Amino acid sequence: MTEEQAGVAAVLIEEGLLTYDQLYSAADAAEMAGQTLSKYVVAEDLVDEKTLIRVIAKHMGYDFVELDEITVDPAAAMLLPEPLARKHQAIPYAFDGDRLLVATANPYDILAKDDIQAATGRSIELHVSTKGEIDAVLKTLGNLEDAVSDFVSGHDDDVDVADLAAAQAASEDAPIVKFVNQVILKAAGDGASDIHIEPGDRDVRVRYRIDGVLHEVMRTSRKLLSGVVSRLKIMAELDIAERRRPQDGRISIRAQGGTIDLRVSTLPTIYGEKVVMRILDNTTAMLDLSDLGFHMDNLTRYEESFKKPYGTILVCGPTGSGKSTTLYATLNVLNDTERNIVTVEDPVEYRLAGVNQVQVNKKAGLTFANALRSFLRQDPDVMLVGEIRDLETANIAIESALTGHLVLSTIHTNTAPAAVSRLIEMGVEPFLVGSAVDGILAQRLARRLCTKCKVVHEPSQDALDRVGWSDAGLDRSMTLYEAKGCSACAGTGYKGRLAVHELMTVTEEIERMVVDHATTESLTRMALEQGMVPLRHDGLRKVASGQTSLEEVLRVTV
Repeated sequence: MTEEQAGVAAVLIEEGLLTYDQLYSAADAAEMAGQTLSKYVVAEDLVDEKTLIRVIAKHMGYDFVELDEITVDPAAAMLLPEPLARKHQAIPYAFDGDRLLVATANPYDILAKDDIQAATGRSIELHVSTKGEIDAVLKTLGNLEDAVSDFVSGHDDDVDVADLAAAQAASEDAPIVKFVNQVILKAAGDGASDIHIEPGDRDVRVRYRIDGVLHEVMRTSRKLLSGVVSRLKIMAELDIAERRRPQDGRISIRAQGGTIDLRVSTLPTIYGEKVVMRILDNTTAMLDLSDLGFHMDNLTRYEESFKKPYGTILVCGPTGSGKSTTLYATLNVLNDTERNIVTVEDPVEYRLAGVNQVQVNKKAGLTFANALRSFLRQDPDVMLVGEIRDLETANIAIESALTGHLVLSTIHTNTAPAAVSRLIEMGVEPFLVGSAVDGILAQRLARRLCTKCKVVHEPSQDALDRVGWSDAGLDRSMTLYEAKGCSACAGTGYKGRLAVHELMTVTEEIERMVVDHATTESLTRMALEQGMVPLRHDGLRKVASGQTSLEEVLRVTV
């Protein structure tokens, strides 16, 4: 019996996975079949493959990684040539600083580490995974590499998009279709919110935005650019011959037992057209308010605001701060058979059953303002305006709230009190703002700490004082955590996101101040006195509860 076989046999007995009689019988049968003991016991369903590999890893002092539960970094994986990866049943899956994290299905392979270090030019840290999961990653990456090599080998020069026939032909090239499909499917599988295809001087970079942060997935030949852009334009029903101006469209593809919807935007750059695709996760539209990270105090006050029969609720924050998600979650609470709900959006990202949604169409003259005027003749109870951008839209929204309708909308300001000033700067009369607005919610998105690897963090008292820890009413004795990074979170230390909120309720005192043209600073002081919790302090409360880190809250709040 080889050293590897003996090691597997010892593990099977020590872990109680097989009896001695079962082991001897399996060893004899494996030898007769010309198989290794580990392969035989898995093939005969005597032991589950993942269970066996996990206990072998533990006995050999290696970490076990489940590749099907993490985001494998293709930039890391592609450093190791496929023949060598298959030879050693190993795949690099992430970077840890200058080191390369490598999953192997054969920890007994004593040559693997030296071969992989020589091939990649990096020091490596070995972890253990199953052969099935490693093969699945190699298949996915192989599809991408094959698509690239097939297309590049068949095209000596860039396809000229200005030539309509050539662009059409390139877009229908099988490797191009394969490449585009793989990029989209992998992004959806990795939980990305956006796909960036960016042309450079010498290559094309593909990046995914995951949990609000961009990650480079791969760099590939510029020869693919024209075909990929044309393919995406055709899928989004855009003009493939037009490359001098931006275009917007939408793609819907059936995959993974469901539908993947994407919003597509093209932008001419000096190196060619850049494409960004927003992946529209329809489950987002069905989220409950309790899923968004509301502190109980804020949630209670927010519900009191939007459950009134009329008035205006504003959600503010920068692009990508989750404003639309909060409004959709609010509509889910309000959406019942007793209410007529109408929305005007640009664009309509998610479909809500039972809600009448209208898409802005400027070419046809359908603007936010025009749609709102029509809404008033549609007997609405609740009206959602995607964004208040101008005085006309603001005035109609405010007047609608004053005439017995509940109006929900977003506005681009950094804090809740600043939204009042923004409306007045647009030209809305202060007495109308004070009368119509009931609540303003400012928010940001912070990354959640990975629950599998977060570690205790003990910042100094000075550090806590600088961030306002005691001002937020928090106890120094609370256990805080920071990001570490593991296989489950692709080494980032974070997985998923939660919102940080600041809610200003418009009370009688604040209404009088608005009518008297009070400054944003004065409104902020009064709101704080009346119980508003600033964004930073709400973030610190979530640090104290172990949901996120100090570093992350400092990143997203001022």
